[in-house]
Amino acid sequence: MWQLFILLILAVFISATFLRLNNIGMIERREAVLSADETGDDNITQTRLYDLQRYVSAHMNTDMGKGIYLEGAYKRDMEAAYNKLSSEDNIYKKAQNVCAPQFTSWSQAYVQCTVSELAKYPEAETVELPLANMYLHTFVSPLWSSDFAGWSVVFCIVILTMIIIRLIGVLILKLLLRHRYKSV
Repeated sequence: MWQLFILLILAVFISATFLRLNNIGMIERREAVLSADETGDDNITQTRLYDLQRYVSAHMNTDMGKGIYLEGAYKRDMEAAYNKLSSEDNIYKKAQNVCAPQFTSWSQAYVQCTVSELAKYPEAETVELPLANMYLHTFVSPLWSSDFAGWSVVFCIVILTMIIIRLIGVLILKLLLRHRYKSV
């Protein structure tokens, strides 16, 4: 019985090591995505993101929590949208140039002037800002994977099951022996 306990302790240590290695692999790939996002190259970022997705979906203990947010890409896209808004042919700027000199402060008349000026231009010139949740990527790790970590966990479960069965067997035998010798 003590041999099984020692084997279980070793197997748990090995399982924990492999599970930690899986997690470290996920962290390295996540950091690669974040660094590629900071550089601004969308192709490299997508490649790193794909590598992260493949790794997380194939290895256990690689849960990313709330996911990975591509903050650099979001900031670049927001800046591009604002630059588009601030260009000279922007309808909002044109409406402001017409209405702002007519009024000294914000009023209902200023709003009506701005709305009437905006109505003169087609809607194709309006700019839509990017949605923040489009830059959040979450991947789900499997409950069990057929890598070293997965098989070592299975080995631990088998050893633990053997220990439990052995303990139950010993208890049943003790009860049977007590019952047998009480009647003698």
